[in-house]
Amino acid sequence: MAYDEELADRIRLMITPGPELSERKMFGGLAFLIGGNMAVAASGQGGLLVRVDPREHDDLLARDIVRPMVMGGRDMTGWLRVTAEAADDDAVLREWVDRGVGYARSLPPKQKPGTSRGPAGGR
Repeated sequence: MAYDEELADRIRLMITPGPELSERKMFGGLAFLIGGNMAVAASGQGGLLVRVDPREHDDLLARDIVRPMVMGGRDMTGWLRVTAEAADDDAVLREWVDRGVGYARSLPPKQKPGTSRGPAGGR
């Protein structure tokens, strides 16, 4: 199943543009990254994938509109799936987009491929 392009457009409008923002097709959906860290994605399985603080994962999972993100048969702590029906509501979508973007912004930016992390030769 392809991701919902209308949902991706709505997400795009909710995230402040800037040089740290990028988009990438991932997991059959369209992911929005902040500093190279995935924040949210319009899922190819419907609904919204959201990156959250792992310490909040279980409390957030208790909400009726949230499901675990499962990869390879196991729940991925720190990643949640918001149902497509819930994501249809702009206020709900904004809450989860803000949560994902906020957490991604709290993480150190990822190194871009082909750039060095330190002195030449890794010394």
